[in-house]
Amino acid sequence: MARNIQSLERAAAMLRLLAGGERRLGLSDIASSLGLAKGTAHGILRTLQQEGFVEQDDTSGRYQLGAELLRLGTTYLDVHELRARALVWADDLARSSGESVYLGVLHQQGVLIVHHVFRPDDSRQVLEIGAMQPLHSTALGKVLSAYDPVAHSEALESDRKPFTDRTVCELEGFEHILDLTRARGWAADVEETWVGVASIAAPIHDRRRMPVGAVGITGAVERVCQEGELRPDLIAAVRDCARAVSRDLGAGRF
Repeated sequence: MARNIQSLERAAAMLRLLAGGERRLGLSDIASSLGLAKGTAHGILRTLQQEGFVEQDDTSGRYQLGAELLRLGTTYLDVHELRARALVWADDLARSSGESVYLGVLHQQGVLIVHHVFRPDDSRQVLEIGAMQPLHSTALGKVLSAYDPVAHSEALESDRKPFTDRTVCELEGFEHILDLTRARGWAADVEETWVGVASIAAPIHDRRRMPVGAVGITGAVERVCQEGELRPDLIAAVRDCARAVSRDLGAGRF
């Protein structure tokens, strides 16, 4: 059995101690509670402080949980609230469109699929929750890059490699696509990531009107497109789904 890393165990215990108290704790309190030498406790606290997980009061010198830990926790809760709010609407979108539905959020330099509804037919399909999609070529990724400044930066810094001969990789062309996405409120991917596959996606906003994810459909080009153009009814269905989830998250009307 692999051995646990003692310094990480101590840091975790320290964070739990700070989370359980109703007041700030001093170095001596923390050290004695955890059975650590003051020097050891101070070293761990200093590292946690540098990473933003712990803050020290300038006046008293006591410690409390930091903003970075709160941000991480809020992100975790936001993703799960997003998925919970989207479940019914994603199911409805799959039924009305006849296509697979994906819910994605920004993760590192890509799109993390946090919910996937199968296409409502008898075909064999693979659940893709936890899969990653690129930001620059997929409909979900373009939506996130257009509306989320962090996703935009990640897309610009990433290796925008071509997946097909339709993939737009150069900066000027990519920025034009993002401008178009913001202007019309949705994004598309017609054989830019997978040959024979087309997608449509729209942004989801939270109560602060901040972009927290994207929802979209994916299917065969011949079903998603008609006479060489994306089907307007599918675009409307995706946008309606995104608006409905946004309203459930408290965003109001968009």
